Amino acid sequence: MQQLPEIFETAPVVYAVRDRYVIIVPVNAECVMWVRVGDEEFYDESNGILRSATVTHKIEIPMEILDRARHYTVCFRPVFERHSYFSKVGEVETYESDFRPVTGDTIRIYHISDAHDRVTAPVRCAGFFGDDLDLLLLNGDICDNSGKEEGGLPMHRIAAGVTKGRIPVVFARGNHDTRGKYAERLANHTPTDNGRSYYSVRLGKLWMLVLDCGEDKNDDHAEYGHTMCCHAFRKRETAYLEELVRNAEREYAAEGVEYRLVMVHNPFTENPRDPFNIEVETYTRWAEILKISVKPDAMICGHTHNCYVTHEGEPRDGKGIPCPVVVGARPMKDRETFIAAALTLREEEIKVRFTNENHEVLSEETLPRA
Repeated sequence: MQQLPEIFETAPVVYAVRDRYVIIVPVNAECVMWVRVGDEEFYDESNGILRSATVTHKIEIPMEILDRARHYTVCFRPVFERHSYFSKVGEVETYESDFRPVTGDTIRIYHISDAHDRVTAPVRCAGFFGDDLDLLLLNGDICDNSGKEEGGLPMHRIAAGVTKGRIPVVFARGNHDTRGKYAERLANHTPTDNGRSYYSVRLGKLWMLVLDCGEDKNDDHAEYGHTMCCHAFRKRETAYLEELVRNAEREYAAEGVEYRLVMVHNPFTENPRDPFNIEVETYTRWAEILKISVKPDAMICGHTHNCYVTHEGEPRDGKGIPCPVVVGARPMKDRETFIAAALTLREEEIKVRFTNENHEVLSEETLPRA
């Protein structure tokens, strides 16, 4: 296995957003970076200027190109001094990685949320499928807050530790990610759809919708000190969902789509106690759109620090759930124990298993597919 360059904080991570991959490489010193796939090169740049003053490099690549090549090379030059003229940089160095896209009729997924800066235990949990893992889901609150510029580093450490940059990862923002001095810059260090934290993504026969509830209390709650405007953010998200339905033939109803999943950190279809029971009208509308039009096989959530499956009409169904809701992450106080969710998608069923860091199955449920 190739040795990781000293300037890399983690191995590259291949995040999936819509119809492209976003390769993210956290670094500990300034450098310029690009990725070579076959004969094509893709740059971390801003309007033709290679970026170096950053702790996270992001390079976007069309999915079809990397899916076909199944191999990529990260290229970089250390930057010693950057001037208006004659900047001083090092020689080109490289790091190579194979890549395996999501293919086939059976898809093995591991879901992690609410790690709250834990790394070791979640990585061990996600080894449940071994080398057969097809897709990793990171569903919010992976970091405890965004109080540092490099606050997303635990997220990338988990993703790199599990995937080694060889399979895709899908990320959703959680409410703790919105907290801290650098929360407004989180999009610089995480995968987004042109800065937007909600989007769809297509991976083989799987279509996924990533949603973002933002914070878990009203904007005027004293805890936020007048720094939130999530209500307006959610209104834009409602408009996005309505537009998604109008474009169904290019989204969840596209040719070849066999599985439909929704991933969102907060299980918004529940009715929690005050002050968390917010946006009832908005979230009821989201559930209605999903149930009537999208018809997902399952909705995958975290946030409650527990593991369970909710079905229609059960006590936790507060807003008319559109499908079974899988809440799958339980971080323990000892920080060495973690429980998360392994999902196996098959034509006739989705098998949900809640597993720990020793790969023991603590409980499981099979969700029949229509």
